Amino acid sequence: MLKKIAAAAALALVASSSFAAAPVAFYGGVDLGVTDIDDLDGNKASVGAFLGYGINQNFAVEVGYRQLGKWSGSVAGFDGNAKLKQTHVSVLGFLPLNPQTDVYARLGYNQVKVKISADGYGSVGSDDVDRALFGLGLNYSFSNQLSGRVEVQKPASDATNLSAALVWKF
Repeated sequence: MLKKIAAAAALALVASSSFAAAPVAFYGGVDLGVTDIDDLDGNKASVGAFLGYGINQNFAVEVGYRQLGKWSGSVAGFDGNAKLKQTHVSVLGFLPLNPQTDVYARLGYNQVKVKISADGYGSVGSDDVDRALFGLGLNYSFSNQLSGRVEVQKPASDATNLSAALVWKF
């Protein structure tokens, strides 16, 4: 009996995925958001762009670039600025909630470039932080070509980015 229930549940999951809103084929998008870094004061605006390929209704691969923000003030013992930029490659897994809406998880690799400049000294230093990238989001399909996303990402252990995006399927 338990095997029959498990088989029926598996068939229902496969059948429901055919109605999912996740993009299949190539897509691209832009996002706007806010970034919070534990050691830096205040949230800063972020902006990014990404390209992806939907392998099927449940999985996609994606590459992207995001300017995480620019902080001013006392940075690393100097009065100046810190700029953070992110590049990433990820695998996304989609779970359909209804024909227009999916929840998704992101697992990938990202590199965060940190550039610090001090007033009167110019560039003081830079660093590249390579880490795993984690994210959770919600995807809503407005039409066959256009969808919207809201996502929370962890580009580093001390950083969180919350963004909203528009996605165009080619």
